Amino acid sequence: MSDVVKGKSKRLDHAKAAGAFIAKADHVAFHDKRLWDLRSKRDAQAHGMPEWETLRELASGIKEHTLSHLADYLDQFITQAESHGVVVHYASTAEEHNEIVYKLMSERGLTTLVKSKSMLTDECKMREYIEPRGITVMETDLGERIQQLDNQDPSHMVVPAVHKLRADVAELFGRTIGTDPKNSDIHYLAESQRMNTRPYFVREKTAGMTGCNFAVAQTGTVVVCTNEGNADLSANVPPLHIASIGIEKLIPKISDLGVFIRMLSRSALGSPITQYTSHFRAPRAGSEMHYILVDHGRSERLAMEDFWYSLKCIRCGACMNTCPVYRRSGGLSYGFTYSGPIGAIINPTYDMKHFSSLPFASTLNGSCTNVCPTKVNIHEQIYKWREVIAANHEVPFVKQEVLKMAGRLLASPTLYRGTVASLGGALKRLPNFVLYNPLNIWGRQRDLPETPAETFHEWYKKNRKAANK
Repeated sequence: MSDVVKGKSKRLDHAKAAGAFIAKADHVAFHDKRLWDLRSKRDAQAHGMPEWETLRELASGIKEHTLSHLADYLDQFITQAESHGVVVHYASTAEEHNEIVYKLMSERGLTTLVKSKSMLTDECKMREYIEPRGITVMETDLGERIQQLDNQDPSHMVVPAVHKLRADVAELFGRTIGTDPKNSDIHYLAESQRMNTRPYFVREKTAGMTGCNFAVAQTGTVVVCTNEGNADLSANVPPLHIASIGIEKLIPKISDLGVFIRMLSRSALGSPITQYTSHFRAPRAGSEMHYILVDHGRSERLAMEDFWYSLKCIRCGACMNTCPVYRRSGGLSYGFTYSGPIGAIINPTYDMKHFSSLPFASTLNGSCTNVCPTKVNIHEQIYKWREVIAANHEVPFVKQEVLKMAGRLLASPTLYRGTVASLGGALKRLPNFVLYNPLNIWGRQRDLPETPAETFHEWYKKNRKAANK
């Protein structure tokens, strides 16, 4: 169990959490439309490249090869990085990662950390660890900064504040950084955040932090892909650059990088490439560079026969953009850094009981798998998680009993036909207040289908007899 979710014995109620988002009709409509727009742009890019499926095959093969030889590539990466003057640390847990960051800063008397977007530091709850110890953390990515100011986790891997309307951001900025709460002009809001953030880069006693999109074993290089330029500032202005790297981010060679760079932004935003693709290999003269290689459950997941494929994920968010459940329930309803279909298969590896509801928040339509640039079999893993959760008796009692009853009903043709016939008659006679009650979860958002005049078996028997005469 992860040390950042340890002790969460109570099950996450995804449906209840999603209900709070669904109640905001204007937010749901925008969220759904915005993400489907990203999916549509992704399709246009993919369909414009005859080699798209070949790239997916290559990306999947490179990832599977690397994960199958991960120890060797980690050794190569560390050797190359250290030969260039980089100091490499290893953190087996989230807490160890946070302790290393705090130690690096406290030993140098640094009190401010400017950081670019990093899902890994969110996963490790780094801010929650170092801020009470006297470190000021400034999120420099626009979406991450919005979420930081609102004390919320990111709701999407690529667009962290996509669930907010511009009026929400205007009100938030007015309340936290003193801008006009009624001015929701996008350029005004972006410039306000920029002016609020930029002074932190040149503060005294400041360190910089970046995440890592790809770590190249052959050269010891960390590659960061951004659209705002804030990662370059975080890495190059302060005297200390810390890069947080999940061990699954390794790829073997610099020539492999082209496969992923061509697919990452196309899958995420439907754009040909990110504005900045930055390579960090060695510290600047007079500065320090530190890599923190983080496990945090990844080795355990690599040993899971059915679930190690999720380590191929390159955090593009394409599966989220296409998922009908995620688009209408919002990312915060998933209760952790990772949401959507990929969250439904990653999060239970940290705490199966707490996140046991997530694999059931899916229609299993397979669209997530179809758009994944590294061909992670997401919907198959979601289904497998359902089997594992049921086998470990982590399905809520009421659902277990309903499933048992359904199993007995569907296993007996005679019982099934009799029940359908009697249920059909009851549905026609019972008043609405009996049908739409708290036990009818399906009926909370939709009407029950109209009962047909006759069942298929009734129709079949009648017409079959007529045909045989």
